[in-house]
Amino acid sequence: MTTLNTVETSRRGFLKASGAASTLASTGFMLGVALPERAAAAATIHTPNAWVHIADDNTITLLSARSEMGQGVYTSMPMLIAEELNVDIKQIKVAIAPPGTAYTNALLGAQITGGSTSVRDGWEKLRVAGAQVREMLRSAAAASWGVDLDKVKADKGMLTAPGGKKATYGEMAEAASRMAVPEKPMIKDPKDFKIVGKSTKRLDTPAKTNGTAQFGIDVKLPGMVYASLEQCPVIGGKVVSFDGAKAKAMPGVIDVVQINDGVAVVANSYWQAVQARKALTVQWDEGAVATIDEKSMLEANRKALSESKALPIGKPTGDVAKALASAAKVLKAEYIIPMEAHAPLEPMNFTADFKGGKCMLIGPTQFQQGAVGATAAVLGIKPEDVSVQTTFLGGGFGRRIELDFIVQAAQISKAVGRPVKLLWSREDDMTHDFYRPMGVNQLAGGLDAAGNPVALHFKVASQSVTQRAFGLPKDTFDPFMAEAAVGPYNIPNTQHDLVIHDTGFRVGYWRSVSHNMNSFANESFVDEMAKAAGKDPYAFRMGLLKDKPRFANVLKLAAEKAGWGKKLSTGHALGIALQEGYDTYMAQVAEISVDANGVKVHKVTVAVDAGRLVNPDTVEAQIQSSIVFGMSAGLMQEITMEKGRVLQTNFNNFPVVRMNESPKIDVILVKSTEKPGGIGEPATALVVPAIANAVASLTGKRVRQLPITAEALKTA
Repeated sequence: MTTLNTVETSRRGFLKASGAASTLASTGFMLGVALPERAAAAATIHTPNAWVHIADDNTITLLSARSEMGQGVYTSMPMLIAEELNVDIKQIKVAIAPPGTAYTNALLGAQITGGSTSVRDGWEKLRVAGAQVREMLRSAAAASWGVDLDKVKADKGMLTAPGGKKATYGEMAEAASRMAVPEKPMIKDPKDFKIVGKSTKRLDTPAKTNGTAQFGIDVKLPGMVYASLEQCPVIGGKVVSFDGAKAKAMPGVIDVVQINDGVAVVANSYWQAVQARKALTVQWDEGAVATIDEKSMLEANRKALSESKALPIGKPTGDVAKALASAAKVLKAEYIIPMEAHAPLEPMNFTADFKGGKCMLIGPTQFQQGAVGATAAVLGIKPEDVSVQTTFLGGGFGRRIELDFIVQAAQISKAVGRPVKLLWSREDDMTHDFYRPMGVNQLAGGLDAAGNPVALHFKVASQSVTQRAFGLPKDTFDPFMAEAAVGPYNIPNTQHDLVIHDTGFRVGYWRSVSHNMNSFANESFVDEMAKAAGKDPYAFRMGLLKDKPRFANVLKLAAEKAGWGKKLSTGHALGIALQEGYDTYMAQVAEISVDANGVKVHKVTVAVDAGRLVNPDTVEAQIQSSIVFGMSAGLMQEITMEKGRVLQTNFNNFPVVRMNESPKIDVILVKSTEKPGGIGEPATALVVPAIANAVASLTGKRVRQLPITAEALKTA
């Protein structure tokens, strides 16, 4: 017999939402779970967040609040609904929700896809939604057939009762919409799951392989024209004057218009627009950024570490200064990560249609509410007069949380009075990103005579993306900068400090946010402490994990599976690293070799405790993706500047790991009864220190500034 758990929701909020749904969806049954007031708006009833729509033909639609950018929400989210509705996952259709406060990601405080939060936010919310629908369908059937509720079963899209009574969910949907919403919907005990936790093929794969999936770059509207935007080569620079006469005279060109960020050429085709753009003459005010480069940024961060106010990360333990002063051995090290571009394979694009005082936006975004607010503000219209339709995203990694390209498309459409698709080139994308900020970590540690760590002082300086993006007040602690700053190890005297330093350059959230900065520093330094203590890096870590069972378990699993301590091929070495990120516990072991071309990663072994897994197949794919993404940054990539101009322009000078360079990735998924953790990002951060530690083990050279290139190894 299935055991059900009771979960309470807001009855008033639910009734307001479901009441509007039953009024407006006369041919089906649409309802949601504990949604705020805006969920009842008639303008959004066709796609409200976390609502289930059962149509007369018995199809079920989930309206997902999270954007699909390759991470698999088109499958994991409907799996949660299907589990409670007792239907085949293939019976669930998916659409992305429009903007609205009802669709807020509870973990991020806005309608944002990011931070490895999709499953964590939807884990209970969507199961409750499915359970409420199931129980209302059963209640409707019981009332219609005059039988007791406990006699009605809901399974495989059918409602049945003794005496041969049966009806599809669709046939009972209208009657169900008039049923009272259960205040305490019953959700399944995980031990009774039939769908959740089973490896499931992705629902979006067929469309993405047969060409029917719509990405932003695929959007076409009647009468649509194309725009290519000339922006200042120095980010933040403004137009002083321009001459568009030559461009306007070229074939297919409709107009040349100035907007806030530059000068746009609008034409009948993208090729015509981008060719005519080359004929523009623009005079720029390059602004303050024209005076900086990555070298001046590095020195400014170092200066800030010694002179600027430090904000504590958590509470210090013991007395670090005293412990360092009395330590038998003291180590100090500095670790530097460079700026990084997001570089999703689908460059920035968006389609806008402004007419009659309203603006329709279509394209790839991670931040629907932000798109509405920013567009309304720049066009001088009400937010309710802006609509957003989210397509598939050809990669995001945090770049599509930003709103610049969306607002640009809206401004151009208003200027020319037509629907416009704005499309950036790869070079536009690479040189006008919101870059991962540079990070400088300085660590000091002390060992006693037996080689045991007695003190650790961690200090990091970097920019606050949250200050730039969301107006976090100056000198206010930014938790997104402190991720993975405090390691898992039991050290008696510790202190962790954060220094926020604004270099003046444009920065954004990048896949794994500050985990990539802080894990590189912490896990490299722990390895350095182990070497100074004359101890094995794995054993050294394990000895510091008393009462940390989830950390110890993944560390042990990864080390054993990778063959730690066993003989390796000649010229090979292993490196190990450990981290918690987004409630996921992970250890990685990298096996590498080094030749004249640099580091070759042969194998990465990963042990992951991510709590309960919705779709293990997607979890493994996300880990593989993250490792390759992290390797690219750790071994190959950096953003450099000259007079404020980004020098990297395409994948020829900002390379990514290719198939022939990808390692074997061995993933161990720990069976767990803990709540789900995030999985889209943690492995990105952890693979870099694992590789760095392997390089140090093999060569004796410790590279403390990324990327770990062949040249970096020569000078280490």
